[in-house]
Amino acid sequence: MAVLITGGARSGKSAFAEKYAMRCAGRGIYLATLQPYDEEMRQRIGKHRQEREMSGFAWETEETPFELVSKLKTIEQEAAEIQERPAVLVDCLTLWLTNWMLRIGSESTKWNEQHEAALEEQMTRLVNIAVEYPLPLLFVTNEVGSGIVPEYPLGRRFRDAAGRLNRRMAEISSSVFLVTAGIPVELKSISFRWDEDQ
Repeated sequence: MAVLITGGARSGKSAFAEKYAMRCAGRGIYLATLQPYDEEMRQRIGKHRQEREMSGFAWETEETPFELVSKLKTIEQEAAEIQERPAVLVDCLTLWLTNWMLRIGSESTKWNEQHEAALEEQMTRLVNIAVEYPLPLLFVTNEVGSGIVPEYPLGRRFRDAAGRLNRRMAEISSSVFLVTAGIPVELKSISFRWDEDQ
């Protein structure tokens, strides 16, 4: 069961995702994709870890900037062995995508079809494992296409790739929440449906 939770920066989407996970299982595994590049980021990560520890819910945090697929497989196998169903929270998809884009290419590298294919392969692997994942699986992501067009080519590639990834994950998710100003709205239940007879 995959659930996608999207929203803008500081919208409250991560807090909502954590509360949702607490209702799905007796404990949670938090897969953090952020790589701490500076001291401010390290302090942020430490603060978020501390807040989870003080929540009263049993969180296990693992730094997973790249290998989400293999980590999800490992969690699935371990849960099956002990017959437990922890909630798995990935926070967040857009940082994971950024990590892969920077690993595959950079602004100084001319982005080509091989780079694009390598990125699409990583996205496809993630979608494929999420579509039939047996544990409660929550993905936090960012809405990045609602602002200005990025000035640099890499930024525009990222915006486009994030939009594609979000659409693919939304398609296979049982629920999709948009969080705005701390208010979550489930989108699939109110989405427009085409009349198949027309």
